[in-house]
Amino acid sequence: MSIERVSALHHFDARLTVPGDKSISHRALIFGALSEGETRIEGLLNSADVTSTWQCLSQMGVQIQRQGTEVCVQGVGLAGLQAPSSPLDCGNSGTTLRLLMGMLAGQKFSSVLSGDASLSQRPMKRVAQPLSEMGAVIELRAQNYPPVKISPAQLQGIDYALPIASAQLKTSLLLAGLWAEGPVRLQGEIGSRDHTERLLPHFGVNLKTKEGTILLEPKQSLKAAHLRVPGDPSTAAFWLAAAAMIPGGRVEISGVSLNPTRLGFVQVLQRMGAVIAEEITAETPEPLGILRLQQVPLQATRVYAHEIPDLVDEVPLIAILATQAQGRTEVRGAGELRVKESDRLSALAQNLTAMGVKLELFEDGFAIEGPQALFGAKIDPHHDHRIAMAFAIAGLVAEGETEIQNPECVGISYPEFFDILRQLQEGEMKPCAF
Repeated sequence: MSIERVSALHHFDARLTVPGDKSISHRALIFGALSEGETRIEGLLNSADVTSTWQCLSQMGVQIQRQGTEVCVQGVGLAGLQAPSSPLDCGNSGTTLRLLMGMLAGQKFSSVLSGDASLSQRPMKRVAQPLSEMGAVIELRAQNYPPVKISPAQLQGIDYALPIASAQLKTSLLLAGLWAEGPVRLQGEIGSRDHTERLLPHFGVNLKTKEGTILLEPKQSLKAAHLRVPGDPSTAAFWLAAAAMIPGGRVEISGVSLNPTRLGFVQVLQRMGAVIAEEITAETPEPLGILRLQQVPLQATRVYAHEIPDLVDEVPLIAILATQAQGRTEVRGAGELRVKESDRLSALAQNLTAMGVKLELFEDGFAIEGPQALFGAKIDPHHDHRIAMAFAIAGLVAEGETEIQNPECVGISYPEFFDILRQLQEGEMKPCAF
């Protein structure tokens, strides 16, 4: 079993960039594949999850190539996808599987979407049910788990109230709507990541968004586009958290997405006292720019259910920050974390306890009274990239050595993570310019 060892870091002053946003990278590939013409993508994330989407599209006849710093997608249009000759392996990527469910629901061929052991234990009914209401023919395994079998169908439009704020569900239904006979109107909990609402118009789709409603009219085509994928704020969050906990810490992250629907973690950090400045430098069509953080002693906070959609990936980091903050930090409404790559709430509790932390665990969150000392421990991330990286950051403020088991799981979203961490520990990063 492979192990990464992390020791305490007493000085954090770094200027860095982070790889391309994972959510945008998936969508850029899919929308490019469905477009007419060649789409050029700068900054596409090179990770296992995005590779799953790339390979699935390739199996359906889409030509995708790296050319220097760009990825070029030869679009096949809405009528050009080819029937795959074997199941489409989504690996560990729930995003790949859920978005492709929408894309494949209205095709004239059958397909099967499968995944690894972890993905095969993640429920898909939330996406399958409204797609079925549109006329899709979808079969799930027992307990609504993958593999997902999709048969040919003619889709109808739908007027659907989203029961929860889910960007993947929203995007899957809009993708299906590209092949539907009538309009797709989404209402209810639409306030999740809005990358699809920004990107579809960039590809020439007339998408109307106003007053809590998203409307996609039928019979629209996509036109090839050029776009730059900004750095992933969920990846930047690890370095923001590290700098926020280490006395005198400073960090400057450039080229990162400053999409307001992705800055929930930044807002929580600011509530806890961290001094953070944002500077937008471009729109590509996503706003991107620079985040600068200066450390101050952290104060406890409460994170409410309505905030979770904008920081769902960063909840493990909030737990780590809570151990160093003064007072009681409580997170509720995060039950979705129990069906991620792991049961993240249980994984958090197990590994925090191993590091000497006392906490209350709820079905939908946790509470931690801080500050508490952390002690180096053997960390089992349960093959979950975000748990592995969060506890590596915890190791930077722990007494003694922290061992992260199976660290290769970070390849799902941030393959370079431990390389960057080593550079930080060895003092090889450029200091902040502010």
